[in-house]
Amino acid sequence: MDPRRKRDVHHAVPRQLNWTTIGLIAGLILLIGIVAYFATGRNSDQDKLTDVQINQEHPENVEKRCASQATYDVIKAELFQRAAQLRGSDQTEYAKLANAAVLRMDNPVMESEDSNSGSVNCSGSLSLDLPPGIAAVGGRRTLMADIDYTVDSSGGVSLRNADAVVAPLATLARMAPPPPEPALPPEGNEVAAENGVEGNVAASVSAAAEPGPPSRYPGRPSFDCNRASSKGEIAVCSDSGLSALDVNMATQYRRALAAATPEQRLQLQQTRQRFIRYRDRCSNNACIGDAYVGRMREIRDIMEGRVQR
Repeated sequence: MDPRRKRDVHHAVPRQLNWTTIGLIAGLILLIGIVAYFATGRNSDQDKLTDVQINQEHPENVEKRCASQATYDVIKAELFQRAAQLRGSDQTEYAKLANAAVLRMDNPVMESEDSNSGSVNCSGSLSLDLPPGIAAVGGRRTLMADIDYTVDSSGGVSLRNADAVVAPLATLARMAPPPPEPALPPEGNEVAAENGVEGNVAASVSAAAEPGPPSRYPGRPSFDCNRASSKGEIAVCSDSGLSALDVNMATQYRRALAAATPEQRLQLQQTRQRFIRYRDRCSNNACIGDAYVGRMREIRDIMEGRVQR
């Protein structure tokens, strides 16, 4: 072998190693520079979670808003307020009844959530126990219905499908007191007070008109029960709750006639006969009570221009 050739080989290897080493060193320096740049230029807030990340990792238990006592209290107040508006009664009286009533919600479920507004849509089976001595038409003291409701971020509630509770709430009346003990009969004028009509009639929560004259029936509606002839009239005279509802409807009707235009007056009179025919066809007191509630709603709609001929 040529000695010069061997010497050239020995000189070439170190040169190749030097370039590789230089490349590695340059890459290491570049990497150190990049790390140093990001380490010194990093924002102190970069390690903090954003509000969205926090909400994702620690979500609010929105389902509790469907079943909170605060939500139930708002629902109860809204039910009584709607019933008072439907009946045309004093809101204050119905608010007092709402405070004494007890509301329960079975199986409250969150159906959906609006991420933009923060509102949650809920549903549940509602039971409303009326205060002692108060009953809806037919003697019902507990009202039940499956309802839907929306709870917004501020705690406000919007109800849907609540007419099954609102309608009978508009028929509330006081229940007749129990009869006196036979062993302790009242004396003097108290006998008349206990056995007379006024003691046994379930007074309206806020009747706004004078009832008809006393009769052999327990109820005192707006008409004279001594002349009751139709099936509907007899049923109303026989039930104190229906009688109180009739007084309120008659009051609303008279007020509407006094303020009506000629066209509205004609509508009121024509629809009155239709209501009476419907009431007299009812087979039970619940149907009659619903008929009165529907009639009061119809009178209001006529006066507000929502009923067209």
